[in-house]
Amino acid sequence: MEPSILTAINDGICTITLNRPSVFNSFDQAMGRAFQSALDEAAQNAEVRCVVVTGNGKAFCAGQDLKEVTSPDAPDFTEIVEKTYNESVRRIRFMEKPVIGAVNGVAAGAGANIALACDLTIARSSASLIQAFSKIGLIPDSGGTWFLPRLVGMQRAAALAFLGDKLSAEEAEHMGLIYRAVADDVFEQEVQALAVRLAQMPTRGLGLTKKAFNAGWDADLSSHLTTERDLQMEASQTEDYAEGVAAFLEKRAPNFKGS
Repeated sequence: MEPSILTAINDGICTITLNRPSVFNSFDQAMGRAFQSALDEAAQNAEVRCVVVTGNGKAFCAGQDLKEVTSPDAPDFTEIVEKTYNESVRRIRFMEKPVIGAVNGVAAGAGANIALACDLTIARSSASLIQAFSKIGLIPDSGGTWFLPRLVGMQRAAALAFLGDKLSAEEAEHMGLIYRAVADDVFEQEVQALAVRLAQMPTRGLGLTKKAFNAGWDADLSSHLTTERDLQMEASQTEDYAEGVAAFLEKRAPNFKGS
């Protein structure tokens, strides 16, 4: 049996591929555990400086495998949401490395919200995103009710969640839901170029920037300024900072090592 998650590391880029194409890469609990393990390994591997999450086949991810939740011995929703999805989203958001969501096809339900949890989400023009939860009487999980209002505002978030309409990649880019929509024939090249660029940047600084963004969602300005101060002090002690300053003064391109 093919593994549900494929992982490859090349030139500082860890590509994690959701690999259940026969069910549009929908998650069951075993796949959730494998995904989290892959994210943990990427976070801990000093050679990895950028992570790409994508799907195999026609879909990025169709969310939850409904066969699992309708089986006679089905786990309850508390267990599924917490163990499969919440733990995955936490790992993406709290990993102090950039994570690209490369949406190769439809991203539905929890699959859409995993894509939105990534730092930079880039999608094929033919791809689509859909908050499919309302169609079966559920609420957006996997961070959906947290990300959507912050990304597109309450009115658009409510429309996406309540109506469950399919959103094209171009529409998602236009409303600020994702970073970019790109033509299908250049999708892989654009994802690779973005990943290479990020992998050559000061990884610690990017990770601390991500940490600051996470902290800023719920902070008042004064306390967040203190957080920025402390994180800036940490960034100023990295080797990449010293290299960046030296390169600027010497009028050359920096050679960041990610440390």
